[in-house]
Amino acid sequence: MSAHTHDDIDWADRLAQLRMADTLDAEALAPVARRLVAGLPERPVVVDVGCGAGGMSVLFARELGRRDGGTVVLVDATPALLAEARRVVSAAAAGSVEVVGQSGDLADPELAGRVPAADLMWASGVVHHVGDQQAALRTLAGLLRPGGVLAIAEGGLEMRCLPWELGVGRPGLEPRLLAARAAWFARMRAGISGSVAMPYGWTRALREAGLEDVESFGALIDHPMPGSDLLREYVVHRVGWLAESAGEWLDADDRDTVAALTDPEGPDFLGRRDDLFLFGAKAIHCGRLR
Repeated sequence: MSAHTHDDIDWADRLAQLRMADTLDAEALAPVARRLVAGLPERPVVVDVGCGAGGMSVLFARELGRRDGGTVVLVDATPALLAEARRVVSAAAAGSVEVVGQSGDLADPELAGRVPAADLMWASGVVHHVGDQQAALRTLAGLLRPGGVLAIAEGGLEMRCLPWELGVGRPGLEPRLLAARAAWFARMRAGISGSVAMPYGWTRALREAGLEDVESFGALIDHPMPGSDLLREYVVHRVGWLAESAGEWLDADDRDTVAALTDPEGPDFLGRRDDLFLFGAKAIHCGRLR
């Protein structure tokens, strides 16, 4: 059953796209998981808030399995995503790694009573869906054990996947899709209950949340042409999703172009191209509780 969260996004409907993104991102994010887990104590507790389809926690579970084990706690408000995350993370976990699923939402004031204190708290693309982002970071920091690490993935470089000219419609479709998505994002943020401005960057926000040793680093996502079948399928989903979510900011010509590009029966279907790619970067920001 589809479920809408407080940001009015139907995350269950995006499960297939999230699964594909997890697979495509895994190679780039595995070193991130290794870096974050490396400094943790023995048998740590890792909590993934807004775990989605579970891709990052699969990587955490594998890293814990290479050590003495530990616990991975999956938290999500969408039942279909939480169930999928438990399935894939449990399949990846060694016998020494415990996997726990917990329904919950970062905006829920009762979250602290639902999850254990964490040695590593991870939240990817989650904080920006909460009205008061600074308060959300304080909530996450408050769930850490002394010496624990909070790491968030927010921002970075938007993924690019299309050539400039596609042989249908006007050149430069992708920048217009991303501009439309940015307009949608601004309205989404303004429409969240309790939305307040946070007019500074994520590293300052982590320091404001009481964390030390704050740093940022990037993970490059790079799948060059001609791309795999999975990449082509993902690009079809991504282009359709961008146009669907932000279509009111596109003109009629661009909407027609997207329809042609995502029509499996049409001559311009993206899924048959050999010049698609995926290139961008995820930004990770982290800090430690004294």
